[in-house]
Amino acid sequence: MNRSQSDSKCIASAVKSYDVRDFFRYPERTGFQLSPDGRYLSFLATHVGRLNVFVQMIDALGCPSGRAWAVTQETARDVLGYCWKGSERLLYVKDFGGDENYHVLSVPVDGGEPVDLTPYDGVRASIVDELIDDDRYLLICHNRRDPQLFDVFRIDVATGESTLVAENPGNIVGWMTDHASKLRVAIASDGVNKTLLYRDDEAEPFCPVVTTNFRETVAPLFFTFDNQRLYVLSNRGRDRIAIFEFDPKTAREGEVLFEHDEVDVTGMSYSRRRGTLTTIWYADDYVQRHCLDAQTAEVYADLEAQLPDAVVSIAGFTRDESLAIVRTESDRSPGAMWTYHIETRQLAKIADLMPWLDPDDMAPMRPISYTSRDGLRIHGYLTLPADYDPGRKESAKLPLVVNPHGGPWARDHWGFNAEVQLLANRGYAVLQVNFRGSTGYGRAFWEASFGQWGRAMQHDIDDGVDWLIGNGLVDPKRIGIYGVSYGGYAALAGIAFTPNRYAAAVDYVGVSSLLTLLESIPPYWRPELDMMYEMIGNPNTEEGKRALRDASPLFFTDRIVTPLLVAQGANDPRVKRTESDRIVNALRERGVDVQYLLKENEGHGFLNEENRFEFYEAMVAFLGAHLGTN
Repeated sequence: MNRSQSDSKCIASAVKSYDVRDFFRYPERTGFQLSPDGRYLSFLATHVGRLNVFVQMIDALGCPSGRAWAVTQETARDVLGYCWKGSERLLYVKDFGGDENYHVLSVPVDGGEPVDLTPYDGVRASIVDELIDDDRYLLICHNRRDPQLFDVFRIDVATGESTLVAENPGNIVGWMTDHASKLRVAIASDGVNKTLLYRDDEAEPFCPVVTTNFRETVAPLFFTFDNQRLYVLSNRGRDRIAIFEFDPKTAREGEVLFEHDEVDVTGMSYSRRRGTLTTIWYADDYVQRHCLDAQTAEVYADLEAQLPDAVVSIAGFTRDESLAIVRTESDRSPGAMWTYHIETRQLAKIADLMPWLDPDDMAPMRPISYTSRDGLRIHGYLTLPADYDPGRKESAKLPLVVNPHGGPWARDHWGFNAEVQLLANRGYAVLQVNFRGSTGYGRAFWEASFGQWGRAMQHDIDDGVDWLIGNGLVDPKRIGIYGVSYGGYAALAGIAFTPNRYAAAVDYVGVSSLLTLLESIPPYWRPELDMMYEMIGNPNTEEGKRALRDASPLFFTDRIVTPLLVAQGANDPRVKRTESDRIVNALRERGVDVQYLLKENEGHGFLNEENRFEFYEAMVAFLGAHLGTN
């Protein structure tokens, strides 16, 4: 797809106003996967009030055939994620009220009784290796023995029987297997420095290979196909992350496999069946791919020829890689899912994901850039209402919602964003800023955020707002700010440190005090606490404590006059409920207009559909009351 097509669509004469729930209700079916043998299609759909896993037969053309049946019966929480384990069982994960203590469960394809593979209270588990060629076992790590440490176990998916494979000596924060599913790589941390550990065989001890300060990356992706070397993402001695072949015996990167002259490389894919590297990924204004072999390039060329008006990606294969799941999407549509026969090049549509949203009513997302006050180039995205016409006098200046992303060491990408489209549909311009610290723009840009919460990071957001005001696009008296997690912190910082800038603010599970954030982190983050001190601030020195306090909106509530909506999950393990309780109470004591939406059965963000509906309906009403719309 030529993405500029998105920008060149004609101004809609009458854009439909959609109900809030249209943007956030579940698709009829989503999360599609193929069974390894290609006999089944699985997906998530609503069952007993929650998203559950369904399975359906597929025919020779790759189309769903016959009746679909539910294989999970979760009633309290949506299924968060799942995968096939062979073609007769599926694995899925769930937590409890948003506490992020994930359990891994196994369920037969016919929907029989699930087996909890990690049936321990207060324990967080994750899959280390699905053991894709072994239908009976998988490798899981969990922190039952010590809340701060994750040990690795080999688990029978049918019985739940567990065997210890590797006990964490106290400093391991990551594990990796080779192509034979042998546990041969680990990442250790002392809080600031990371060490890559390696062994030739599981019978040998792990040995340190290379140690880097956390500011540098030597991140293993996977082994070479002979299981002797590693492919790594590395920025050792350079600013941007590139992909190298790495020799663990010499601790040296070989020739660079791929680099980009402006942004970090983010990942690489390969064909298991052919033993071939296929695709490298990076993101500039758009997510981009670079094909490494002729077959992959030919497949993508054919898909783009057959599906010319969308961004195309391959979401999965059968085990023999003869049948693929393909997704199409754009900034104005969440897209559709297809099956694709690699040999015959035959496509079959499975489903449109949100067919009730007409792409012509949705708004294009445009990449932007501007220069910060201290000379950094800042990138982001601007979305204007679909019916915005700058030539029409009454629409010349728009109300604006600034939407800083969470993380903060993450970034916004171009694509369909339900929150952004809801706001644009209500007549708002939406600004997304990849402020300093956003990932993908090189190490110097990332490091420029250290110790800059509420300072230069916030200035980057302010500078984007001023850039829009200077271009005459937005009304400076009708600007709101809304964000989740770090974005919620940025919303609070915006109304605390620039109290006259915003007419309304929405804080969704945001931090109000950096001091309590660092005091109350989950135990499994503690091995890297010293790194967080360098990145955010150190509360163990008087100077550091003062700097953290000075960047915490909680201690500046006397400055806040802006109406505020706060949403919080009571079980949030990252941003504790007290973060919201304290600032809400302090502002209410001063008579500031504060609405507080607290959900007892949620964590770091609202997962349950009814809670999401309530939040977004409250947000739209709140912004409409304080910003109005065109």
